[in-house]
Amino acid sequence: MRLAIIGAALLLLGGIAAAAGIVTPPELAELADRVVPILVFVAAITVVTELASEAGVFLWAGRRLRRWGLGSGLVLWLLLALLAALSTIFLSLDTTAVLLTPVVVAVVRQAGLPPLPFVLTTIWLANTASLLLPVSNLTNLLAQHSLGGLSPAGFAALMWAPALACVLVPLAFIAIVFRRDLQLRYTRTPAPGKATPAPDRFLLAASGAVLLALLPLLVSGIPVWIPATAAAVVLVLLFAVRRRQVLTIRLIPWPLLLFASGLFLAIESFLGLGGSALLGVLAGEGENFADLLRLAATGAAGANAVNNLPAYLLAEPLAATPERMAALLIGVNAGPLITPWASLATLLWHDRLARMNVRISWKGYALAGLIAAPLTVTTAVAALAAAS
Repeated sequence: MRLAIIGAALLLLGGIAAAAGIVTPPELAELADRVVPILVFVAAITVVTELASEAGVFLWAGRRLRRWGLGSGLVLWLLLALLAALSTIFLSLDTTAVLLTPVVVAVVRQAGLPPLPFVLTTIWLANTASLLLPVSNLTNLLAQHSLGGLSPAGFAALMWAPALACVLVPLAFIAIVFRRDLQLRYTRTPAPGKATPAPDRFLLAASGAVLLALLPLLVSGIPVWIPATAAAVVLVLLFAVRRRQVLTIRLIPWPLLLFASGLFLAIESFLGLGGSALLGVLAGEGENFADLLRLAATGAAGANAVNNLPAYLLAEPLAATPERMAALLIGVNAGPLITPWASLATLLWHDRLARMNVRISWKGYALAGLIAAPLTVTTAVAALAAAS
């Protein structure tokens, strides 16, 4: 609700700016052409992942991973980290934060292991693993448009080296800090707990098939909103036959769509007033390692100060080349590991944990992030500079 209120306020401010002529009608049309397909994709992929979760796809995967962990906390952690990375890369960071977090908690509780290293891995990878493909993060979709509609393969070719660094560095940090917890063993038989109802096998298989068919389409070069919308329609029809009660208006993330719409319009108005001038002094220009690190650090600082989406939008005019755009994405995607509000995914993750009575200290989270974020961003920029 608070997100929707903020979005409505931003839309009002943006509307006032448009009425005052700060944003012209051609600029509004250009903005709509850019963001409407992105918002359609966000709505469609949310419906797909929510219905897949309702069908039990994520829980099924988590249970299989617990069995494949062979009783080793370390192996289970690595498997769940792989699932979090793949979920983020192909289905977006918000999917990982919202839908995978409860699965991770359930799997770890069944194994009788301490949840902290597992849930921290989930949210850190939800942010840092969101560099490889346009669909991984809303900022990536915006950057893809800014880069002239770069294909998913071209985007991955630009981002693969920093994306790899952004997965490995947080994992190495957690492996060192939580090495004792990860050395614990567990029984492959679930610990006693509340029984869960058997899933609808047809919906489980059909939802899994839809997801498997969707993944290659998201990286095929087709505008991502098209296959995502088609997948959402297929799943809605299946659920209409098998579990109609699940199909509610709440499947569509209205607060997020309203917030993003208002933010886009408000930032466009702010940019019309010269809002990027101060950031230009901080971010500099150039494409050597120091210049790229300076831009990435500016993006990371802006994300932790405000939020990664406005930080990206404000700094986007300063990223005039593919290398500088990549550095900015490193900052705004991998940098938000310190403050709770740095990314929406982090807030959603914490809300899910609170509902499951998993307590996380924001002070401890920030202290860990103060070490991990600079290490991750610096290493990723170095990988970008080396690969370029």
